[in-house]
Amino acid sequence: MSKPKQARSVARLAAVQALYQMEVSGVGVEAVIREFTDHRFDRGIEGDGEGDPLAAADELFFAELVRGVVQSQREIDAAVVKRLATGWKLDRLDATVRAILRSGAYELSHRDDVPVEVVIDEYVELAKSFFEGPEPGFVNGALDKVAQDVRAG
Repeated sequence: MSKPKQARSVARLAAVQALYQMEVSGVGVEAVIREFTDHRFDRGIEGDGEGDPLAAADELFFAELVRGVVQSQREIDAAVVKRLATGWKLDRLDATVRAILRSGAYELSHRDDVPVEVVIDEYVELAKSFFEGPEPGFVNGALDKVAQDVRAG
C-alpha cells in the first residue's frame, strides 16, 4: 500500500497530463480544466503506474498551473530553452518532458511560496513515473538551472 499522494502532487500530475493533452489534441485551456474538474478528479486517474487511484487534487492549484503555463508560455519556454544544451530546441523534447518542464518552470518563476527544492523534487518524481531512462536527470538539471535564473537575488 502506498500512502495517499498529497493534493498538490496530484494537481501537478494532472497539470502535466492536461498540458500534454492540450498539445496533442489542440483543446483549449478552459475546456481541458473543465474536463479534468468534471470527469477526472476523484474518479481514480491512474497515477503511479501501479494502478493506484490518485488522491484528491488541489483543483484550484491545478487550474492555476495550467492557466499560468498557457498565459506565460513564451516566457517559460524562453527560460527552459536558455538552459537546454547548445543546438537543442524545445520541440525536440518528448511532449511529456515539455509539459513537465513548463509546469515546473512556471512554479519556479511564479510561485515564490513554493520552495525550489519542492518544485524540483516533485517534477523529478513525476518524470520518474513516466520515464525509466535519462529523462528524470534531464528534468532535474534543467529545472535546477531555471531556478538559478528565476530565483536569483
